[in-house]
Amino acid sequence: MTAETTSNQNQHTVGAAGSPAWYTSEQILDAVSVDRARKLLESTLASGFRPQDDPARSNIPAGTGHLLLMPSVLGDWAGIKVASVSPKNPEQGLPRIQATYVLMDSATLTVQALMEGNVLTTLRTPAISAVAADYLATPDASKLVVFGTGPQALSHIEAFSKIRSFTDVVVCGRTPEKVDAAVEHARSLGLAARSGDATEVSDADVVVCTTSAAEPLFDGALVPDTACVVAMGSHEPEFRELDSTLMGRAQVVVEDRATAMREAGDVIQAVNDGSLAEDTLVDLVDIVTGATKPDLERPRVFKCVGMSWQDLAVAIGVVEPE
Repeated sequence: MTAETTSNQNQHTVGAAGSPAWYTSEQILDAVSVDRARKLLESTLASGFRPQDDPARSNIPAGTGHLLLMPSVLGDWAGIKVASVSPKNPEQGLPRIQATYVLMDSATLTVQALMEGNVLTTLRTPAISAVAADYLATPDASKLVVFGTGPQALSHIEAFSKIRSFTDVVVCGRTPEKVDAAVEHARSLGLAARSGDATEVSDADVVVCTTSAAEPLFDGALVPDTACVVAMGSHEPEFRELDSTLMGRAQVVVEDRATAMREAGDVIQAVNDGSLAEDTLVDLVDIVTGATKPDLERPRVFKCVGMSWQDLAVAIGVVEPE
């Protein structure tokens, strides 16, 4: 760690002298934009790091929900995100998901900083999606179709606006008021945006799925061979946003094959029904390093569930200025 890093941390220290720095959501977003998060993740993959070396997340039942523990080590740094998922919390006016990140130096495992964890997820998820789409989408991609209207949908619109010059952004969702708000968000970024439905995928260049759907969002046969599709909304074996028709047609890229076969319902269900062969799955790191080339003759699908190293890479960016 550098003196500059230590100085940056001390600016955010709260509490007794010598206690770890605490970074709020606002401070994290000030330090790392969505586009910088994309660059941090891409450089990590290009550095020789293999996501398959990342420890699997631990899922521990607790009360009416569960705890998630997500540790990782990258060079001089180590970290763990402690998250809770409580489905009944919204009934009490509390967040469904709450998280805190603990950042340590890997030499002594001394805690160097504590961070609001939810915002790291909000940053790293669209960032890894944008890394993949930047490699998998055609250079002239102009139409973006987004399923979902929540924070991830908004963050993905922003992240994807940094990698392509989209002239038509279409938002698909179940609640008209939320769709309108997402459209306005896209317009505030200078994008031409409108609402639409699932048939919009028929001439889309890029499709992004950011929902908690348990069933496919659209007919995979409609997707053009030229399209790139990103699905990040579900991370449980029984949930999926994409159907087996699309998965069987596509070159399927994942963060890590073992992780996908453990958590990615879109992948697991397509493999189980014979539409997709597990040994054809491509790790994103191999696309980034050039070991495997995108197949531009058929749809390219990127399915992500989120991995611990992504949180750590962004957390490092918070304490290490550009």
